[in-house]
Amino acid sequence: MKQIAGLAVATSAQAAVVNWSASIDASQEVPINPSTGTGVATGTVNTVTGALSWLVSFSGMTGPLTGMHIHGPAAPGTNAGVVVNLGAISGLTSPSSGLTVISAPVVSDLLAGLLYINLHTATFGGGEIRGQISAAVPLPLTAPLVVSAFALLGLLGRRRRG
Repeated sequence: MKQIAGLAVATSAQAAVVNWSASIDASQEVPINPSTGTGVATGTVNTVTGALSWLVSFSGMTGPLTGMHIHGPAAPGTNAGVVVNLGAISGLTSPSSGLTVISAPVVSDLLAGLLYINLHTATFGGGEIRGQISAAVPLPLTAPLVVSAFALLGLLGRRRRG
């Protein structure tokens, strides 16, 4: 660690636990289908270890799930292969939660918004409802930002004195 004006700043890469979420419905399926099913998925990913957690809740499906996966890499409106078989790990009921480890390229795809969750039923074997994963990536505290913050504090301190 380096000390910058009394502030400790890490000099090596540190793990960041990033929250992610997806709103899941039939309008995101490719092709779109008439299902009234809906769902929501939330979770975290550790950007260094690849530890991925999830909680998926859904209702209104045409029948029991036959599969629940994360697919990618794919932008909204395009299809891709399975990268994580959530259902095999945590089951196919609602709510469903679990934990696994994903590879660095899959972590990168998640952070870039290139993964989606797909819930499958017998009626819609290719997927009944789908949701693109969105990650809330925290901004790193960098040296230029720290310097700017101290400069701003210095200006504010001068302004108050005079």
